[in-house]
Amino acid sequence: MNISYPFLLLALLAEIIGTVGGFGSSVFFVPIGNFYFDFHSVLGLTAVFHLSSNLSKIALFRKGLDKKLLLYIGLPSALFVILGGILSKYLQSYWLEILLGIFLVAMSLVFLIKKDLIIPPNKKNATLGGVFSGFSAGLLGTGGAIRGLTMAAFNLEKSVFIATSAAIDMMIDLTRTVVYYQNGFIHQHDMVYVPFLFVIGLVGSYLGKQLLDYIPQVKFRMISLVLILLIGLISIGKQFLT
Repeated sequence: MNISYPFLLLALLAEIIGTVGGFGSSVFFVPIGNFYFDFHSVLGLTAVFHLSSNLSKIALFRKGLDKKLLLYIGLPSALFVILGGILSKYLQSYWLEILLGIFLVAMSLVFLIKKDLIIPPNKKNATLGGVFSGFSAGLLGTGGAIRGLTMAAFNLEKSVFIATSAAIDMMIDLTRTVVYYQNGFIHQHDMVYVPFLFVIGLVGSYLGKQLLDYIPQVKFRMISLVLILLIGLISIGKQFLT
């Protein structure tokens, strides 16, 4: 059984940092996975990995879900992840990785420069946030940051925020797992990682929750943004150097 243990360790770190930083693990997991697998395989693994990750977050932060946001953000997310997932089949991995790198760089710079960026909390913006986060999740494997920015406008209590975000993510992952399977992105030889990633999703979410009690999320969020910026630049540079 040929397993990359450095990849599993990095997946655990991605889950911990994603939980504490509030962006979700995929923003780190997808570019990290690109160094070990082809992009389409990473999309398939990300969907499966997130299922366990989000189940654990819902269990750990079960202080109530915001049902209105589940409707306004979750439903359009689940619909548009289908469109993004279908399009990912027709774009070459080279361009998908460059798009991912540009997305990560742009997103991190926006958050770093506009520290007080606020989206007005209304139904229209919630729906648009769901559309863009779902489409990005389907096409590039990550859309949690867009969803996080949209949800932040509603000033939710921290545990409600994480549980609601995880529930929306679960809707996205269940949908895109089916699409990615139909696309042929979920390969039999990659399934050896699934049990490990399932455990990592549980352990990483738990450790992230513990760290939240000791580290202010604002500070950790800033560190996460710098890491996302660097990962985005590396993702772009990797395509031009290979």
